[in-house]
Amino acid sequence: MPNPVHLRDSTQIVLHRSALSGIRSELECKFMLTIVQMDDERFRLIGSPVEIKNASQFLGRHGVSLP
Repeated sequence: MPNPVHLRDSTQIVLHRSALSGIRSELECKFMLTIVQMDDERFRLIGSPVEIKNASQFLGRHGVSLP
């Protein structure tokens, strides 16, 4: 049986609101993601493992460090 933590980590990214500043629209255009506001300061990006991997690389190229 798959590890639930591994599945969750491969299908979502949690980011501070400022991390998406200036790149959110490009991120939404390039990748099939659902972006959900968790609270006033954090967003959750949800997608397939492939989309999350590609979005992670995109974010890294734009200077966003991931936890």
